[in-house]
Amino acid sequence: MTTIHDSNLIEITKVNDVRGNLSVIENDAIPFEMKRIYYLYDIPSGAKRGGHSHIDQHEFLIALSGSFDVVLKDGKEQKTVTLNRPNVGLHIVNGIWRELKNFSSGAVCLVVASDVFKEEDYIRNFKKFKSSKN
Repeated sequence: MTTIHDSNLIEITKVNDVRGNLSVIENDAIPFEMKRIYYLYDIPSGAKRGGHSHIDQHEFLIALSGSFDVVLKDGKEQKTVTLNRPNVGLHIVNGIWRELKNFSSGAVCLVVASDVFKEEDYIRNFKKFKSSKN
């Protein structure tokens, strides 16, 4: 049974250069094989994203620009992680509820996922999520 303690921050390679920095995400940088990449942007003030859990899928979230909070819940504990550096991402394991909130103006959230979109992998009701953890 996964807990919020199984999700962790991962620093990815940052190449410093006077012309601008470069970071690279390759399969050895994160603990799963990438199958899908998407990003969230133009999020209205006060809006929240997420509000679900995955049965099998893992995700790696990075604030490419700006900042936002990720609230992680495992049915017993909760923790909030602030993402605000483009070379540090949050690995969220399967079986963890996530909510994204407090997006700064111009924030961009990159999501690297371990699988393609499959609606049957989502748990979108928190009560159902909590009962799945027992």
